[in-house]
Amino acid sequence: MNRPVLVVMAAGMGSRYGGLKQVDPVGGHGQLIMDYSIYDARRAGFETVIFIIKRELDATFRTAIGDRLSRVMDVQYAYQELEDLPEGYGVPEGRVKPWGTCHAILAARHLIRGPFAVINADDYYGPEGFRAIFDYLQAHPDRPDCYEYAMVGYLLGNTVTEHGYVSRGVCEADGDHFLRQVVERTHIERDGADARYTEDGGQSWGRLSGDTLVSMNLWGFQHSFLEEAQARFPAFLDRTLREDPLKGEYFLPGVVTQLLEEKRARVKVLPSRDRWYGVTYQEDKPTVVAAIAEKTAAGLYPEDLWAR
Repeated sequence: MNRPVLVVMAAGMGSRYGGLKQVDPVGGHGQLIMDYSIYDARRAGFETVIFIIKRELDATFRTAIGDRLSRVMDVQYAYQELEDLPEGYGVPEGRVKPWGTCHAILAARHLIRGPFAVINADDYYGPEGFRAIFDYLQAHPDRPDCYEYAMVGYLLGNTVTEHGYVSRGVCEADGDHFLRQVVERTHIERDGADARYTEDGGQSWGRLSGDTLVSMNLWGFQHSFLEEAQARFPAFLDRTLREDPLKGEYFLPGVVTQLLEEKRARVKVLPSRDRWYGVTYQEDKPTVVAAIAEKTAAGLYPEDLWAR
């Protein structure tokens, strides 16, 4: 069995943040948020990291993190491109938005040969989730009658920003901690200790408890997920090109949900007590910098992560 690899989704430009947030330093020695995630992943057992980026950002990423990381890990690059579509499909006129998280994963389909974990480049996950997902992938290959996947679950109250809205996969698990369903909510705002969400631009709102289990896109998959995502992509395109050609996205949780509904996969929910940090907005950065400094002072991380 191939050793699990780490896939880092870093192709988004961060329009709400106002710049390329993935390479904006938050650590005392110029470390990025993803430095800390990859550090946690490496000490959990991951030896290979695959960055999914835009091709035009190749030099930027190699300078910002890839070159120094390549001294201690196997570093590879995949490029998410709008034109990477099944035969017979084309990019609709005026489309500039990437096709979404599941399309991003497919950009690395030629590099991934076995189990893999997926994270966002601009999120801090904490060490607990990486240990849990690596161990689970190692111990649970696909069964003949069912794919074996995993997801690290966080409490919604630990993942929302004070400065605007976020997108989260809202999850429901059964008594054995297997995922029943995940619903992507693209506009969630903090509301005291809880949160609220809208699907119609704020005309109406629903409420979510701060204890709601959510996905932060820390997933663990066997190679079978890539095959399923590729096979289902044309159906997504048919619907999206008809209904929302400029903004429709192929979300990773959507494919997971289809597989759950068809009983072709099961997804173990691995709970994490760690608090999420991210830089959705520029105003989030001081909070992240302070949190990283506190964790470094407490000994969770060295001052210079990759110093030999």
